[in-house]
Amino acid sequence: MNTFEKIYEVVMKIPRGKVATYGQVATAAGNPRWSQVVGYALHSNPRPGEIPCHRVVRKDGRVAQSFAFGGENVQCMLLAEEGVTFVDSYRVDMDKHCVKAL
Repeated sequence: MNTFEKIYEVVMKIPRGKVATYGQVATAAGNPRWSQVVGYALHSNPRPGEIPCHRVVRKDGRVAQSFAFGGENVQCMLLAEEGVTFVDSYRVDMDKHCVKAL
């Protein structure tokens, strides 16, 4: 299994209505230094309807400005459809929605 496949496997474990940070995904995939690699992997998501890359956010809860499938507004919309709430326009309420472990 290559690095991207490990990342996709982890991202698929994030439950609906929850989010994880790039760092959490990197650590769960095998290397806490892979945060940027997580971003690259999600940007080239080969199965967007199956791999929920919209559930990955920055450590402060902010969504990705360059969300690969339409920008931060689309990522917010996808998260809101799952019941995720925000503390401001583009920042997820991490106390309510961040997974504790992957």
